[in-house]
Amino acid sequence: MLVLQENISLKPYNTFGIDVKARFFAEIFTENDLAELRNHTVFSENKLLVLGGGSNVLFTENYEGLVLKISIPGIVTDVADNQVLVTAGAGVVWNDLVNYCVENGFAGMENLSLIPGTVGASPIQNIGAYGVELKDVFESCTAFEIATGNIRKFDFADCHFAYRDSIFKNELKGQYIITSVQFRLMTRIRINSQYGAIQALLAERRITHPTITDLSKIVSEIRVSKLPDPSTIGNAGSFFKNPIIESSKFETLKLAFPAIISYPAGEGKVKLAAGWLIEQCGFKGVTEGHTGTWKNQALVLVNHGGASGKEVYSFSEKIIDTVCSKFDVKLEREVNIL
Repeated sequence: MLVLQENISLKPYNTFGIDVKARFFAEIFTENDLAELRNHTVFSENKLLVLGGGSNVLFTENYEGLVLKISIPGIVTDVADNQVLVTAGAGVVWNDLVNYCVENGFAGMENLSLIPGTVGASPIQNIGAYGVELKDVFESCTAFEIATGNIRKFDFADCHFAYRDSIFKNELKGQYIITSVQFRLMTRIRINSQYGAIQALLAERRITHPTITDLSKIVSEIRVSKLPDPSTIGNAGSFFKNPIIESSKFETLKLAFPAIISYPAGEGKVKLAAGWLIEQCGFKGVTEGHTGTWKNQALVLVNHGGASGKEVYSFSEKIIDTVCSKFDVKLEREVNIL
């Protein structure tokens, strides 16, 4: 049964642990809950914010509108030959889905282990890590159209995936609520272990023919070693995107900074490591007031306890300005600012 609440603290619903309130709040467990709520005047008379795991948001003030916490459950599989279609409810915890697939021998998601958040947010952000992106395993998703109440299916081409981007962050921003996502995985194992840190750990452990379980465990260990646990210290994972620049600009930078870290990003493009840029500006492990960067990864901003969203935002501005001044590269936030 749908329950509509008022003046609810959002501190438990965002991994930064920012203590702000929502004027109205409802938890959604089915598509019918959305249909019911859409007929309510609170839905039509207030701005709307959809939350999954709250792992990609920074609140800078109270939300004077309606917050929907999407908690639609369920995982269903359909295996045919060496392929498997996995459909998961938007409220399923992302890492629970990854673990489920790894345990059942469904390959393709193992490099995405331990990414915080829920399934419903994964296509919006086109989440990615260690050489794999959501788009590499995405089949389709279903979504509730806010304006009409209709359910629409989006296939791969519809979503316009790009680096940490999709149609849901651009042309269709705020128009749909994803209710489930379908993934195409393989029972015939294809390991993607090209990322340097993964290769190093495989070599260290003398694993020459890794399984998806091996890869998932190694990716999880790497993430734990670099990233803080949100249950212990507030954070939203990587706060900034890795910037993509023209190859010609990169060659100029490399002359000035020979140790600069880079990755191919398509014809005429190079991706830089934002964490390296930030670290070179002296921000790694820095604390300012109640916020700062994580001691093991300068890309992660943290709440040491009691930080406001505005305090974290101001600190991120300082990082952006400093990196731009030193490298002439403009960092872009990966986290949504509210």
